[in-house]
Amino acid sequence: MKAMPDPKLPLYLKVAQQIEGQIRKGALRVGDKVPSIRGLRRQQGVSVSTVLQAYFWLENKGWIEPRPQSGFYVRVPYKERMPEPEFRATRNVPTGIGISDLLDKVVDSIGDHSKVPLGAACATPFYPNRKLNRIISRITRTDPDHSARYESTIGLEALRRQIARRAVTYGCSLSPNDLVVTCGGMEALNLAVRAVARAGDVIAIESPTYFAVLQVIESLGMKAIEIPTHPRTGMDLDALASAIRKHRVRGCISIPNCHNPLGFVLDDDRKKELVDLLARNNVPLIEDDIYGDLAFTADRPRTAKTFDTEGNVLLCSSFSKVLSPGFRVGWIEAGRFQNAVKRLKFINTIASPSLPQRAIAEFIESGGYDRYLRGLRETLSNQVQLYTQAVMRCFPAGTKISRPAGGYVLWLELPENVDGLKLYQAAFAQNISIVPGAIFSANGQFKNHIRISCGHPWDDSIDRAISTLGRLCVRSN
Repeated sequence: MKAMPDPKLPLYLKVAQQIEGQIRKGALRVGDKVPSIRGLRRQQGVSVSTVLQAYFWLENKGWIEPRPQSGFYVRVPYKERMPEPEFRATRNVPTGIGISDLLDKVVDSIGDHSKVPLGAACATPFYPNRKLNRIISRITRTDPDHSARYESTIGLEALRRQIARRAVTYGCSLSPNDLVVTCGGMEALNLAVRAVARAGDVIAIESPTYFAVLQVIESLGMKAIEIPTHPRTGMDLDALASAIRKHRVRGCISIPNCHNPLGFVLDDDRKKELVDLLARNNVPLIEDDIYGDLAFTADRPRTAKTFDTEGNVLLCSSFSKVLSPGFRVGWIEAGRFQNAVKRLKFINTIASPSLPQRAIAEFIESGGYDRYLRGLRETLSNQVQLYTQAVMRCFPAGTKISRPAGGYVLWLELPENVDGLKLYQAAFAQNISIVPGAIFSANGQFKNHIRISCGHPWDDSIDRAISTLGRLCVRSN
């Protein structure tokens, strides 16, 4: 049916309101693709410019969002969204990690595959297992001696070359010879912290931060100083500068891209400010970029390392969250700490396994990795929208939810009287795995917070699990 002129409304607005009506009535749901520009032009009998104006209006109202090389998709409208988690001040003093027992229990429990998987940050069903298995099969057939010798301590040259080439696309100039391949992102972080500090030293961390960061610091006998972190603009740089002045901070760990658990991507100015502040004070920055390839933007965001001119940034990353956790392939570019990291790598594991390195190198070189990433980003963006909508529908008033710019985790601030740890325990009893917010802080802050993973395809079991979580919150409220 063609749109007819309306004397009261511009034509583009009438077209836009028809699409809005379909969304409101549920004919178009969150994650659905709206008609293409050309398709709607033919359907409505209007010009391309009219359709573009209609879509821009819908985008500005928060009804739809563009996705690069794909089109426009329905999103959760702004006015229906829950507010974001609040920015919270923290005690700006060094402290030991006081949550180790709880952290150990939670880490063990989120690996329980019998539970509905809202805990572990994995996107297992979306990984390119068949493609990687075909590459592995070819390698084992054509080179049966592929793992009959030690790989170089710094890793397979072909993989290091591919990592360096890809880094150029997001403004980071890396040399293959300065990269060290590690056994996943955890080893990269561990080597980085050991290279810059010793037992008893103080490491500045974001608050909240990824709980494995806390495990690394504790295992090395160091102390953490928590820096309050905004859900959009990142670490409070004034608080960081104050901590550096008052305490002998030996290193700083930050997750500027697709933060875990807050989900933000820092803008370039903030990244540069962070790098410059630390360089002026001779404090190394350990940058965890494990989710960087999963930003929901057309262009891969720059790293903080991009703005490093003094070798003061140790860039850590991994393919675990993107391709295959079981491959255990990560890497580090350690700047002026390169020699120390190389020595520590040899002491730690001598070298990383050869076969997964070869498989990933071939996958990247073939162009398959970038094609796969484009689809994965779109899928994960849709997943986050679906989970967000379900939380908004099922959780009690007063709940606040993050706005991820990439990755696949949601950070939820619950009403003050809802205990995240008790909710975790109650959910586990209902065969649902989540992560309590207390383990994202060295001293157990964020007691009324939880993290939910959006890495499992949306289905009835996920819908029921989130509904159950909402009911459990209401009982606690």
